[in-house]
Amino acid sequence: MFYVYIIKSLKNDGLYIGYADDLRDRIAKHNSGKSSYTKKYLPWKLVYYEAYLSKKDALIREKRLKQFAKGYAQLKRRIKNSLEYKKPKGVG
Repeated sequence: MFYVYIIKSLKNDGLYIGYADDLRDRIAKHNSGKSSYTKKYLPWKLVYYEAYLSKKDALIREKRLKQFAKGYAQLKRRIKNSLEYKKPKGVG
């Protein structure tokens, strides 16, 4: 499977859209600081993902979400409650 995902920074509430063929491993890399863009906003929480059988379909979807504000805004409205997640007290 191939995945398009959205993670949310628990540090600044920022969002990141990505692609992975191993979603668990990719999220672990984000949270271990092995991703140069996301390491300064640790920790990250997975808030949404889509699974595809085709790598090409997943890459096209990731690109469209990153390039087209209308599609991204629509998705954010759809997952509004997931994005409102607040970290529990005592969590870094």
